[in-house]
Amino acid sequence: MSKQPTLLVITGPTAVGKTALCVRLAQQLGTEVVSADARQFFREMHIGTAKPTPQEMQGVPHHFIDSHSITEDYSAGRYEADCLQLLEQLFRRHEVVILTGGSGLYLQAVTDGLDELPPADAAIRAQLQRELTDQGLPALVEELAALDPVSHQRIDRQNPVRVLRALEVCRSSGRPFSSFHQAGPKVQRPWRTLKIALNRERDELYQRIDERVDQMLAAGLLAEVQALLPHRHAQALQTVGYQEIFGYLDGLYDWDEAVRLLKRNTRRYAKRQLTWLRRDEQYQWLHPDEAFRAIGEMVK
Repeated sequence: MSKQPTLLVITGPTAVGKTALCVRLAQQLGTEVVSADARQFFREMHIGTAKPTPQEMQGVPHHFIDSHSITEDYSAGRYEADCLQLLEQLFRRHEVVILTGGSGLYLQAVTDGLDELPPADAAIRAQLQRELTDQGLPALVEELAALDPVSHQRIDRQNPVRVLRALEVCRSSGRPFSSFHQAGPKVQRPWRTLKIALNRERDELYQRIDERVDQMLAAGLLAEVQALLPHRHAQALQTVGYQEIFGYLDGLYDWDEAVRLLKRNTRRYAKRQLTWLRRDEQYQWLHPDEAFRAIGEMVK
C-alpha cells in the first residue's frame, strides 16, 4: 500500500451499486467510509434517499450519514470544510479512506475545491421566487435552457433550489452558471486522489432503478413523505423521491402516475449524474462487478 495517504473516490449514478462495493473495500482495506451524498446527510430522510442500513454497513464506520437535520441549511462549501477536518483525523489512522456518493458537486468540493461563485443577489433571488410562484418551475427551466444549456443538462431540473441558484448566477453575472464549474484540480490536497466511477449498461441500470423504487415504496416511502409534510419547503426535500409523492398528496395525480413519475425522474437524475461525472477526465470507469479486484490493484 502506498505510504502517501490515498483518498479513494467511488461514485456513479444512483442504484449502480456503490454501497456494497464500498463496504467490501473498506473491510478489505481496514478503513472507513465518508459519504458525499447530499441527501443522506439528513436524519429525517431515510427511505427516499436509499440510505444504507446498519445491516448493509456491516459494521464499517460511515461518516456524514444522519449528520444533519433538514431544518439546517447545509451547503457544499460547509461540507468541504467539515470533510477536510474529518479526513485529517482519519488519515492519522488509515492509509486509505473511501469517499463515496453520487453528488458531484460535493465530491468536487473535497477533491478539487469549489469555484468562486458570485455572491448571492437578494433582489434577483426575490424576483426569481416571485416568478416561480406566478409562472411555475417549467418556465424557469426553459429560461435556463436558453441562458445555459450546459447547466440545463447537468442539474436536477425538478429541484427549484438548483434551478433558481443557476438562474440567479446567470442573471447577476451575465455569464452561464456552468462557466464557474470548470473541471480539474483547483487546490492541492495533502493526499493522493484515486477517482473511480461505476456504471452499468443503461438497460441494466434502469432496471435496478425501477427495482429500487419498488423497494422504497414497499418499505413505506409514502408514510415517510407524509411525516415530512410540515417541512415540505425545506431545501433538502426539493428532490426526486419526495416531490413526486408531495404531488400525489396534493391531488395533482393518482398513485400510479406518482410511481411512474418517480421512476422516470430517478432515471433522469441518474443520467444527469453521469453527465456531471463524464466532464472530469480523472475518473476511471469500471463496471461494479470488476471494480473490487481492479481497485485492489490500484491502491497497492
